[in-house]
Amino acid sequence: MTRRSEWPEPGEPHAGDRTGGGAPSPSRAGGGAPPSPEEQARAICLRLLTGSPRTRKQLADALAKRGIADEVAAEVLSRFEDVGLIDDGAFADAWVESRHRGRGLARRALARELRTKGVDAELIDEAVGRLDAEQEERTARELVERKLRSTRGLDREKRLRRLAGMLARKGYSEGLALRVVRRALEEEGDDPELLDAYLPEA
Repeated sequence: MTRRSEWPEPGEPHAGDRTGGGAPSPSRAGGGAPPSPEEQARAICLRLLTGSPRTRKQLADALAKRGIADEVAAEVLSRFEDVGLIDDGAFADAWVESRHRGRGLARRALARELRTKGVDAELIDEAVGRLDAEQEERTARELVERKLRSTRGLDREKRLRRLAGMLARKGYSEGLALRVVRRALEEEGDDPELLDAYLPEA
């Protein structure tokens, strides 16, 4: 008979994962013995991790919300880290890759998002550091090129604000945003001298 106190190996299903909020499975309910706090915590974490990767802090917050004691949560989360089910460094790397490629977010915006998810500052620096300045500028140019067509017909000042504002919302610095916008408009045929009234030299 398999002991329910055993820890799951990475990728292995767990009986408690089939029920919501750490509730006992039907077989356990039939036995009459309620699950221990550790079993509840493991079931909650496994259920959440089945949906998508989570940081340790996200899981800790979820356990606290469900009334799991801090010491129980800490023990369960540490064990999940030991077996590789929680890896904040890998989470940060994947987040940077996905959000930069998919939404064009710059390093500043990516770091801000990772902080809200409780990732350690050192891990954030390592993850966003893999995105170099050249790649960031290439992505900014691609974003502006895709947006240019929809701004044609607007007056110059409104067009500049819209393009630079789009980059700013994605975390690009003002200097980079203005430089990229200026270059894109010059390549489109806008008069550099007229742009000087609004933008610094590239």
